[in-house]
Amino acid sequence: MTRQKIEIKKIDNITARQVTFSKRRRGLFKKAHELSTLCDAQIALVVFSSTGKLFDYSSSSMQEIIERHNLQSQNQEKLPSQRPHLQLEGEKKSCTLLSKELEEKTTQLRQIKGEELEKLNLEELKLLEKLLQTSLRRVIETKDERVLKEINYLKKKADQLQEENDKLKQMSSRNEIQRNVVEQGQSSESTATGICNSPDLPEEHDFSLKLGLPFPN
Repeated sequence: MTRQKIEIKKIDNITARQVTFSKRRRGLFKKAHELSTLCDAQIALVVFSSTGKLFDYSSSSMQEIIERHNLQSQNQEKLPSQRPHLQLEGEKKSCTLLSKELEEKTTQLRQIKGEELEKLNLEELKLLEKLLQTSLRRVIETKDERVLKEINYLKKKADQLQEENDKLKQMSSRNEIQRNVVEQGQSSESTATGICNSPDLPEEHDFSLKLGLPFPN
């Protein structure tokens, strides 16, 4: 059998209200005690009944818990006013560090360019020399790699152009051969036609040529 759900609203009957208040208050204090014991929490409860009677519970000293609560509230009120100041201090510190780093990097760049070397001692000059030698070696290696890549690219491009040129020459040669064959064929036809149409030859001679018969004696 399910338990009937109680509607949460003010109890009109005074007697029933006082009985419910007494039961719920004891249950609330019991739960607070269990929470304090299980979780090692500091808990303070203050309850006033409808008649103005005070009931309280504290896991330790009520006064200490109230003072701690008041101190925490004061700190929370001061915290928003302190945040801009702390944020400004942090930004100033970051700006100072960045400015110092920028100045150091600028000085190093000038020294690499050969400027402001009088501020360096012998060991620092040796380190700068070693750094420049290493940098120069890397620059030369990078340059050689780029040059080699460019040479290989140009060779490959030249091979492609040569291959295309050879193909064009072959096509040109084939076209020339075909044109010569056509011209020779046209020349032979013109010669044969001229012989057949010549008026100096007798009719029987022409007839013999057409039939492929020998000339008469």
